[in-house]
Amino acid sequence: MVEYDPETALIVVDAQNDFADPKGSLYVPGGEEAVEAMNEEIRRAKAAGSLVVYTLDWHPETTPHFQKDGGTWPVHCVHDTWGAELYPGLEVVDGPMVKKGTGGEDGYSGFSMRHAQTGEHVPTELEDILREKGIKKVVVVGLATDYCVRDTVLDAIRLGFDATVIRAGIRAVDLAPGDGEKAIALMQEAGAHIE
Repeated sequence: MVEYDPETALIVVDAQNDFADPKGSLYVPGGEEAVEAMNEEIRRAKAAGSLVVYTLDWHPETTPHFQKDGGTWPVHCVHDTWGAELYPGLEVVDGPMVKKGTGGEDGYSGFSMRHAQTGEHVPTELEDILREKGIKKVVVVGLATDYCVRDTVLDAIRLGFDATVIRAGIRAVDLAPGDGEKAIALMQEAGAHIE
């Protein structure tokens, strides 16, 4: 079991209606089941005085990220819609909310966004928030294992944070069968701890 302290932050990745609710436009199978494990980590982190950060996909209505505009994904998490709201079963405590994909970028990682056409990477404010608080370790839960969780964890490691993934608190899209397991293996190879 991971130990929380003031130098550890819990990052809750994209626990939003479009991913966690079976009625969501990009429902991640079992997403709502992962929320209870996310809540357990949120409670444990809060009790230990750890920072809890939430990331949110927060897209404009038109973006090259969406199929209708030439991208990969169905329309999801359009800012200020039901789909972009945090799942109602999720415990939301006082902590920063990092919005990504706000300018139409691919916003997989909580730490960076990639312009869908130029490939240019731009940072979110997440790294600055963690550095300001003296964070050394991150614990990651959320959706989806094979995209936003994976990229957030890989970026965290690249930036020098010790990273742990709570397996019970993640679920995969599995566009291709086994994508979630491949993502877990990739995170482990990069140095992440899987609990």
